[in-house]
Amino acid sequence: MNKTAIKNFAVCARNKLIADITYKAALVGVSEKGIAQPLPQSSKDLQFFDIGTKDYVQVAGSDIEQRNALVRAVQEKERTSDYKTAFKAVIEEVAYTWFNRLIAIRFMEVNEYLPSRIRVLSSENLAKNEPDFVTTPFDTDMEFTMAEQDRIMQLKDENKLDELFRMLFIKQCNKLHEILPELFEETNNYTELLLSISFTDSDGVVYHLVHDIPEDDFNIEKEGQVEIIGWMYQYYNIEPKDETFALLKKNVKITKERIPAATQLFTPDWIVRYMVENSLGRLWVEGHPSDSLKENWKYYLEEAEQEASVQAQLEQIHAEYRNLNPEDIKVIDPCMGSGHILVYCFDVLMQIYESQGYTQRDAAQSILENNLFGLDIDKRAAQLAYFAVMMKARQYDRRVFAREIKPHVYAIEESNGINRGQLKYFGANLSSIECNKAKLQISDLLDTMTDAKEYGSILNVENYDWELFQRFAESIDDAGQMTLDTIGIDQTQAQLLALIEIAHVMAQKYEVVVTNPPYMGASGMSTSLNRYLKENYPLGKHENDGKHLTFHHRVWYGCIASA
Repeated sequence: MNKTAIKNFAVCARNKLIADITYKAALVGVSEKGIAQPLPQSSKDLQFFDIGTKDYVQVAGSDIEQRNALVRAVQEKERTSDYKTAFKAVIEEVAYTWFNRLIAIRFMEVNEYLPSRIRVLSSENLAKNEPDFVTTPFDTDMEFTMAEQDRIMQLKDENKLDELFRMLFIKQCNKLHEILPELFEETNNYTELLLSISFTDSDGVVYHLVHDIPEDDFNIEKEGQVEIIGWMYQYYNIEPKDETFALLKKNVKITKERIPAATQLFTPDWIVRYMVENSLGRLWVEGHPSDSLKENWKYYLEEAEQEASVQAQLEQIHAEYRNLNPEDIKVIDPCMGSGHILVYCFDVLMQIYESQGYTQRDAAQSILENNLFGLDIDKRAAQLAYFAVMMKARQYDRRVFAREIKPHVYAIEESNGINRGQLKYFGANLSSIECNKAKLQISDLLDTMTDAKEYGSILNVENYDWELFQRFAESIDDAGQMTLDTIGIDQTQAQLLALIEIAHVMAQKYEVVVTNPPYMGASGMSTSLNRYLKENYPLGKHENDGKHLTFHHRVWYGCIASA
């Protein structure tokens, strides 16, 4: 694997995407300097903006609502920061959204995982620069309206192939939403408005992705799979990480927005294999001795000889393990990053299932539904981990996308934005006693999950009545007419359901916890994080100088408490 090429690409791609997206935002009157207001001659369907150029900029049709969504996103972030910081954060989010999707589509086309089997970013013919999707769009599994068909033909006739490429790429992403919704969220918003990609530009992201990184690095039959995704994620964060530590030298604490960049580190393959084989693998073979399984595990260590009393205790533990079926084993990586550990857990679980007579198809479905769990505070990482796990499942089951299985892989959400005043409208189908109980406990959960992206998996979440929470959140009293109090209640419901699902994963117990936690010195922590750790984990490890606390941020002590 050419890590130098991957590093150079990821760093350059981030800068290129941010620059292009910033430029596109400025063209609709949203820049680092502020937000332009529509000029008086604007109408409902056509708006004019003065952005300092010779002619006024025009925004028309659906682009108006997409621009409005962009403005709302910046203003929402501005509530907890200054405008410049909010603007940069939105631009960064759009950039990594498209970066993740480009990497995912490249991986899928190389491995022929795209449903249409038509390449989107490249061509089967190595001598051909034009992507096959642009050459033969009507041979794909896409459904085009008559207007879209006419537009495709027009762009082809006018040789506007980059514009056609952008249109088809967005169409492909929205189509992939059907099978990979957690990564390919529908893009009919400002992310689509700000996308600017080209396959003809030799300095563009697509060109370098296709030409600079060997296909074998993506090919699962050769070197590919999750390693390429993990290294992409790490190298994409190099410059934000350097910036974070430069600020730390100026005594600027690491904010929750910067924690992922400051603490993430890709775990090499041999370390992942060592940890998984000697945790998940050991648990299984100690209860179900199997030399044929162990012979596949290069880093598995046989148990050392023990004293008689210790051996007796181990035998009791092994007896408990013998009662486990494959589907009983819950495995979690509570700071999963891009999912490297989860993917190898998938492989080991597949070997365990097959040793018990399962087909690969049935095993893959069960692993997604019953065995694997992952958490991270970084949405970017969670998206890539989700993708990596689904690609591993696809390796064993060609029809897994059609099964609409959602793996238990999550970006930790916080409760800060939930409208607590609307809780009184939930629980319509519960008894008054159940409803009051649910409201009280959910209020407690919302307190726990406040600023959860700063604390991550170290949060101690109580084991509530999750089935009651689910019923409470699913039933809304909508008998009355909509009032100002109920505006946005659908969004509140979606936030509440997501938070309950994530908190349940944080609270439940696991047979196996495998993780390589990132580290953060106390000197870099915010006051609130430092205080939380000292209050809840007083046995935190001291550094060599004995003066500074070092905590395994994003989880370690928390996972011990819940394991």
